[in-house]
Amino acid sequence: MDELKCSGGLPVPELKRRLGGSYMGIKDQCEALKKLGYVETWRMPRVGIGRPEIMYRLTPKADCLFPDAGGDLSLRMLETAKQLFGDTAPERMLMLHFQTLRDEWRPRISKAKSLVEKATLLSALREKVGCFGRCKYDPEEGFRIEEFHHPLMPIFEAYPNAIQFEVRMMEELLSTKVVRREIPGGRGGPARVDYEVATLGVR
Repeated sequence: MDELKCSGGLPVPELKRRLGGSYMGIKDQCEALKKLGYVETWRMPRVGIGRPEIMYRLTPKADCLFPDAGGDLSLRMLETAKQLFGDTAPERMLMLHFQTLRDEWRPRISKAKSLVEKATLLSALREKVGCFGRCKYDPEEGFRIEEFHHPLMPIFEAYPNAIQFEVRMMEELLSTKVVRREIPGGRGGPARVDYEVATLGVR
């Protein structure tokens, strides 16, 4: 399920390569998930000759496996705070939320010996609060955290300044610049958010 979430869809041979096991074992699992409604198939035309390749991808039913942290309830509570304490109350609450996370996570992250180790640990801590992502490095784009699910996205849509609170928290934990980029979904894969971590120099 994680591989399908990150890729946007894969054929059985590629799932076998990534996960190991037998071809039929992987296919049987995909078909079982399809019967449960968590996975669907589509046919990807091959480049050149040959029949289209059968691809498996997650359905909207699988969204429940990646928590949204009570987005609707959170939005209602922020709106109530705005009515009770003024227009700036929601953003002050969100700023405090990220400051609290920073203070909780700092003792663990400070034990890491390198920036890459810190970022990897930060990604693991974020996964515990509902984010789903992976660290990735390539020579052209550098080191980054790719996130394919974030439970606070509805909050960010309503209160976009909260995005900067989160980025600032990450920068303070990593002691380096972090650039957030939203990557739209398409044939290359699902939509995601990249947090590019500057590996040269310290802010």
